[in-house]
Amino acid sequence: MSARLPYPRTGRRRAALVASCTSLLLVAAGCSFGPPEPDPAGEPPNLPTPSVSASPGGAGQQVVATTLAKGLRVPWAIAFLPDGGGLVTERDSGRILKIGPESGPDGLRVAPVQTIPDVAAGGEAGLLGIAVSPSYDRDETVFVYYTTQQDNRVAKLKLGGRPTPILTGIPRARTHDGGGLAFGPDGQLYVSTGDAGAPDAAQDRASLGGKILRITTDGRPAPGNPFPGSPVWSLGHRNVQGLAWDAGKRMYATEFGQNTWDEINRINAGGNYGWPVVEGQADNGQYVDPIAQWRTAEASCSGLTSVQRLLVAACLRGQRLWVLELTDTGTVLGQPRELLGGRYGRLRAAAAAPDGSVWVSTSNHDGRGRPTPEDDRLLRLVFADGGAGRS
Repeated sequence: MSARLPYPRTGRRRAALVASCTSLLLVAAGCSFGPPEPDPAGEPPNLPTPSVSASPGGAGQQVVATTLAKGLRVPWAIAFLPDGGGLVTERDSGRILKIGPESGPDGLRVAPVQTIPDVAAGGEAGLLGIAVSPSYDRDETVFVYYTTQQDNRVAKLKLGGRPTPILTGIPRARTHDGGGLAFGPDGQLYVSTGDAGAPDAAQDRASLGGKILRITTDGRPAPGNPFPGSPVWSLGHRNVQGLAWDAGKRMYATEFGQNTWDEINRINAGGNYGWPVVEGQADNGQYVDPIAQWRTAEASCSGLTSVQRLLVAACLRGQRLWVLELTDTGTVLGQPRELLGGRYGRLRAAAAAPDGSVWVSTSNHDGRGRPTPEDDRLLRLVFADGGAGRS
C-alpha cells in the first residue's frame, strides 16, 4: 500500500534488508548468517533453534524472523538487562517476564519475575511501558508505567520488590493511555501519555495528558525542560506509545491519529504537535508536522526503535513494520519501506537488543486480533546494510 508523505523523495533506497537467526540458517541473498559476536553493550541472547519465515519487503528486500518465545499474552514493552535478557511487560496480566538469555528446546527461557500490584487492566489500560536504569549494574532499578483504578503512573522497583510510585496523576481511561517509557541519551526518563479521551487536555500545559514528559529518576521535572517547573517536554499529542533516539541523539515518537493520519514525529523540546486542532500534516507554523504519515488502516504504530540509520515502527492495525531511513541531519531518505505485512498479525513492541538485533512482539490477544495457537510471540530480526545486527 502507498503512503502519503509530507517530504520529497531525496535519495535512493538502501540495499535489501534481511534478518538472520542462528548458524542453522542456510545462505540467503548471497550471504551466510551465524550467531552474533559478543557486544560490549551486553551479551547476545542464547538463541533457540529458529522458526523461520521469509517474506518480500519491496524491491529486492526480504525479512527473516526468528520466534524467540511463544504463548505470551499482550506483550506491551521490552527493555534489556545488562546480561542481554529482555524484560517484557504483559498488559492484561500485570506480569513482568524475563526472556533469555538462557534458551530451551522451544525458544528462549521465559521466567515470570513478578506481578505488579494495583494494575487495573481493561481496554488499552494495564501494565504498559518498562525501562531499565542506565545504572542498573549499580542500582538494579527498573521503571514501569501502569494503570491503577485512579490514574496512570510511573513507579520504580527492584525486580521482585514492591514498586515505589514516582509520578502519579496521569489521566487514565479505557483508551488513549499512552504508556511509553524510555531513558534518553541525556540520562533522563521520558514518559508518553495519552489524552485519555479528553482531547483538549493535550493543549493544556497544566495537564499531564497528551504529552511527552521528561523527568528525573525521582519523578521530578528534569533540569532544562522547556517550561520551568513542569515535566512537560512536548504537547499536543493524542496518544504516543513508541519513543526512540537516533545516533545523533534526535528524538522520535509514534502517534496514533483519530480517523485519518497516523504519524511519526521528530520531537523537539517545547514542540506543539497540534492535537486536537490538527491531525497529520498541517503546514501551520504553530505546530510541528510529522516526518511521515499513513492512513490509519496502514499503520496505527505502537513500538518504535532506532538501529543505526533506521527507524523501525511496529504497527497494530496495519499489521506490519514501517522502516524509515534517516539522513545525517535526521530527515527521511526516500520512502518508508513496508516489511512483514500481514504475516504475524498485529505488531506492538519494537526494541533494539544489546547485540544489535531488533525484538518485536505480536499483540493478537489484545481483543482486536485473531490469535493463533502460538500467539502472542516475540520475534527477532537482524537488518543488514545500514540496519541492525551482524551478517
